[in-house]
Amino acid sequence: MGDDRGRERPSDPAADATPDGRRRAGRRDRAVRAAVEQGLLGPGAPLVALLDVAGIRESVAGLRAAFDAVVAPGTPVLHAFAVKATPLVPVLRLLHAEGVGAEVASPGELALARAAGVPPRRTVLDSPAKTPDELREALALGIAVNADNPQELDRVDALLRSAPSRSPFGIRINPQVGAGAIEALSTATATSKFGVALRDEGARDWLVRACRDRPWLTRLHTHTGSQGVPLPLMARGVAETYALAEEINRTLGRRQIDTVDIGGGLPVNFASDVTTPTFAQYARLLRETVPGLFDGRYGLVTEFGRALLAEQGTILARVEYTKSAGGRPVAVTHAGVQVATRTVYAPGSWPLRIAAYDAEGRPKQGPLLVQDVAGPACFAGDLLASGHALPRLEQGDFAAALDTGAYYFAHHYGYNSLARPAVHGFAPGASGSVVFATVREAQTLAEIVAESGGAHTDALTTGFTSERR
Repeated sequence: MGDDRGRERPSDPAADATPDGRRRAGRRDRAVRAAVEQGLLGPGAPLVALLDVAGIRESVAGLRAAFDAVVAPGTPVLHAFAVKATPLVPVLRLLHAEGVGAEVASPGELALARAAGVPPRRTVLDSPAKTPDELREALALGIAVNADNPQELDRVDALLRSAPSRSPFGIRINPQVGAGAIEALSTATATSKFGVALRDEGARDWLVRACRDRPWLTRLHTHTGSQGVPLPLMARGVAETYALAEEINRTLGRRQIDTVDIGGGLPVNFASDVTTPTFAQYARLLRETVPGLFDGRYGLVTEFGRALLAEQGTILARVEYTKSAGGRPVAVTHAGVQVATRTVYAPGSWPLRIAAYDAEGRPKQGPLLVQDVAGPACFAGDLLASGHALPRLEQGDFAAALDTGAYYFAHHYGYNSLARPAVHGFAPGASGSVVFATVREAQTLAEIVAESGGAHTDALTTGFTSERR
């Protein structure tokens, strides 16, 4: 990035936004100011996370409208939120209230969904490493299960012989259509650990036999990947899975596969307040690519996460100190690797926009200055942004990491035993005010000690017994 030092223009992260993006940015600015005024953010609370409740509702409405516009009337559709994206019980409760279920991939995520009141019939269990106990619980509850591999399907066979279940069953397919820009998040590569590799020798024949022998196996599941996967590649993965469903039904002479779970993975634009791609764009592309999936013969399940929540979250960190190193200004804040792990360790794949606010919570304006925004952890790479052009951040100001509502502050990394920040939802109040609700309280030092074995202080010094010979 070139040196924009001295170039006069307002710092406006929403300058190129759509009307919806500008409204979202306006709500964010008002919430930051209110958080400072109400004491949620300041010297005693130098790090907080905010969630835009109106934005979450708008995002869900966009998802539902997008698929309602392309499916045949009467088609059963379940939108299940990928709990891993934002594993917070009040968030799951809000999504449930808006008609969204839960996709879970661990006992912990299932516990969160159940605590939020998400019913089993609106819950989907995906995981490549389900234990017998996990499967047994899901089958007892009637949760939809997508088996990952032949050995898991054998395990399900044994469990069903001892305890029949009303759970819908599917099997995950790896369509092997290739990788997106981020290899680690591309789940449809030739050697991906997920699902049955469709192009491997004998795989299609095995899948047909598996369904023939199991009339209760009525679903196929696929997920091409997440951030960095282009829409055409996602659509190809769905098309391959749909073609398999048609082949199975045609070969068996019956409509056994009645539901296709297309996963999630819609990428997020982290460069501006423009939402692109949209759910509507993806839904239209799918209808064009796989028209038979939308003619009413198949039910549909989606598992979006990041695309629903990312734009609705903001991390706010107080600037504790400013300094200069090698001629580069550095703002040292309280947000770093503990809340933005992916960005710190892989900044090229996970860059974040940073917005500058003054000590009163107002957007800063003035000349742009290339500077680093650093976190509090004790290693040199702990940077939210490197060489970022912002109005000069000063001691007591606030740096805001935008679009962090998914896979950021809810996925705490305990480096340096830094505490988890408080999370607050915000919504419009009376007469233009902003009201807040606590989603998660800030972690206390006592909780850090307890989670670090505080109840077992003497375990390694006097906790052993030995026999003298």
